[in-house]
Amino acid sequence: MKCPNCNSKDIGKIGSHQFYCWGCFIELTVNGEKMSVYQVEEDGTLSSLDDLFSGEDIAQDFPQIHASS
Repeated sequence: MKCPNCNSKDIGKIGSHQFYCWGCFIELTVNGEKMSVYQVEEDGTLSSLDDLFSGEDIAQDFPQIHASS
């Protein structure tokens, strides 16, 4: 599994459907076959980065999304 943003393999699980990239400090949330990507702001809030990634990019970097369905 690789981060769709920086291609780092240093991904940690922080919740049942949530992951965190230690390479670029983004949070990834998986809901079925859809993944959302968020930037963690200084105050802890999340800003969506979904408009920067296509579904195909995420499916290639996070293949278990399709494997879990």
